[in-house]
Amino acid sequence: MTLILRFTQDVLRHYPQIYLACHLVHPRARTNEFHLTDRDIVLLGHLDPDTPIIAGDLARHLGVGSPALSAQIRRLEARGYLDRRAGRRDRRHAELRLTALGAEAMASTSVLDPGRVTALLAQLKPAERARAVRGLALLAQAARQLQFKYPKRRKAP
Repeated sequence: MTLILRFTQDVLRHYPQIYLACHLVHPRARTNEFHLTDRDIVLLGHLDPDTPIIAGDLARHLGVGSPALSAQIRRLEARGYLDRRAGRRDRRHAELRLTALGAEAMASTSVLDPGRVTALLAQLKPAERARAVRGLALLAQAARQLQFKYPKRRKAP
């Protein structure tokens, strides 16, 4: 068995354990303080404060039309959850980034209970906690780089 396959099996085994231990019921737009819909949460979940995403690429990845995504982006930008700027390489392509308020909104509408995550992390020694969070940050960074490499899965007809 190759080392990468072993790591793959480890992630597939460990991630569900963390998710199940810390999962909450999904918040609804009417009940969360930031009034985010599930679609808003999905869109914001694809954004990063530092690494921009091209709006057209995001629309293709999410499997939605550009007009629908544009309306959603305008609404979220007006509320301060994302930043939209003209592209550095091509000004016709909007670059999207998550704002600090958007990150706060995402954290407050997470399906993970912050109290449970805190309790989980508190069980670790400080050095272990730092390594664990750094490892998750590395996986998240790789996930952002990978997200546009593979198209969104289509539903079966």
